[in-house]
Amino acid sequence: MKVSVWDTYVKRTDNRVMHFDILVPSDVTEEDKIFSYGNDYLASKAIKEARLTTKECKFCHIAKASDEVITAIEEKGYFIIEMENCN
Repeated sequence: MKVSVWDTYVKRTDNRVMHFDILVPSDVTEEDKIFSYGNDYLASKAIKEARLTTKECKFCHIAKASDEVITAIEEKGYFIIEMENCN
């Protein structure tokens, strides 16, 4: 499976910047849907003050998905790779 990688940066209330990637099937191109996945992830981290837009979240590249990513996408439609300040 090919996935689109959306590079995402969100400023937290403690002024640190969260960096994470949102992975979706490569045929998913609707930005509002991708942003909603990112907002769901932020809510799971108890970060409710941030809302994703094209300023925070941009398409980066296409990659081949691992089995772990494929399983997650089949279950919930997306996968998150935590990069920096996500905890």
